[in-house]
Amino acid sequence: MNIGYARVSTNDQDETGQIAMLRAAGCQRIYVDHASGKDLVRPEWVACRQSLQSGDCLVVVRLDL
Repeated sequence: MNIGYARVSTNDQDETGQIAMLRAAGCQRIYVDHASGKDLVRPEWVACRQSLQSGDCLVVVRLDL
């Protein structure tokens, strides 16, 4: 199963573009966090990692440093 993860830094930013790309990549489940890059508390990232099973593919469309 393809599982997607998206993150935007603030509530003012929109994750719609990332979600569209994840859906186009065939993701059946998508997790989204609204958290700053400096914020280490990302509950959806934790849930995403915990949901991964053998054979799953994690898809991330954007990595920002």
